[in-house]
Amino acid sequence: MIGDQSDILGRLRSVLPARWFPDGAPVLDALLGGLASGWSSVYQQLQYVRAQTRIATATDIWLDVVAQDYFGSRLTRREGQVDPVFRAMIQRELFRERGTRAAIVSVVQDLTGRPPQIFEPARPGDTGGYASSAGGGGGAGYGCAGGWGSLTLPFQCFVTAYRPISAGIAMISGWSSNGGAYGQGAIEYASLTMVQAQVTDADIYNAVAGVLPVATIGWTRITD
Repeated sequence: MIGDQSDILGRLRSVLPARWFPDGAPVLDALLGGLASGWSSVYQQLQYVRAQTRIATATDIWLDVVAQDYFGSRLTRREGQVDPVFRAMIQRELFRERGTRAAIVSVVQDLTGRPPQIFEPARPGDTGGYASSAGGGGGAGYGCAGGWGSLTLPFQCFVTAYRPISAGIAMISGWSSNGGAYGQGAIEYASLTMVQAQVTDADIYNAVAGVLPVATIGWTRITD
């Protein structure tokens, strides 16, 4: 392979005069092999350094440095997240749509895996109207589809985001599952603070704030 010890050794031998040494020269090969080992390490290091200069090929801590450079503390690697997944997050965030309703849906769904509900009180498509087909689902009225609209809330929306579906608490069984009961099974008293969630409420709030247009308000609530 290009750059390994055998390749470097062959290159060194190729520039030596052919008449100076026989084909089999163990002492010469040992000497050149030592030099080749060092140069091979240098070559591999250069290849590694070169790869870290591009997001598409960066690895290890250098992907974290890329995220820090572009997003500060807003985008960080999650616990146990491998390089390809983290790289995809960085690239998606670089080209993410912003300043639109679709941007809010996209960023929250990417983060939680669940699309949010958005209500704009000044948007007829959300509020509907009495005896009209606004909103695409028929007329609005008492007990019908729609919501109370208001033109006194311009440039504002209400976002309902849903937390990711959690996998629970590691090594702990649920009640009546896998034999969990008093005196048997791996159970214990627990609280929500013990759930090792990858996405926090603060992450969701920051995600919504990060795509809102300037001078707008996105009232956000988070529920399960």
